[in-house]
Amino acid sequence: MRLRREFSRLNLQSDDFALFGLAPRFAQDRDAIDARWKELQREAHPDRFAAQGAAAQRVAMQWSVRINEAYQRLKNPLSRAAYLCELHGVPVRSQDNTAMPPEFLMRQIEWREALDEAADEAALEALHQQVLRSYNDTLASCARLLDEAHDYARAAGQVRALMFLERFMQAALARLDQLGQ
Repeated sequence: MRLRREFSRLNLQSDDFALFGLAPRFAQDRDAIDARWKELQREAHPDRFAAQGAAAQRVAMQWSVRINEAYQRLKNPLSRAAYLCELHGVPVRSQDNTAMPPEFLMRQIEWREALDEAADEAALEALHQQVLRSYNDTLASCARLLDEAHDYARAAGQVRALMFLERFMQAALARLDQLGQ
């Protein structure tokens, strides 16, 4: 059966990195991820198996869904970082683990106050840029913890911080849109 030959080298249970033929690292080439996704999707497209019947198409659809799920995790640095932590037995648990260092909590309060008090686009843009710099610094720290130090527990804390920063930047941009209307 052609379907078995196509996917014999792959395993639905493989982790995302193995599925995409990538080293399990945070640092990845986005173009390589995109290219591999396209290649895998071409191989798994259900239309390629139409002559083999409905069962083969269902299996191909499962593969297509699995490939898309892996792609969504791997292409996004924040999702990829969380996934690496989970692969190494350290789930991020952002819903029930909100513990953060006191200095980060104080900065959150200051940013929230600044967001509430921002009266014009210039103030909001300045705040957004400040948070974006913090996001990039935190992302770089997370990358070092994952790829160099292999400290997945501390990296999970950085992922939680990045989640907050991402939500905050979205709130700042939404507020900027409100002012522009």
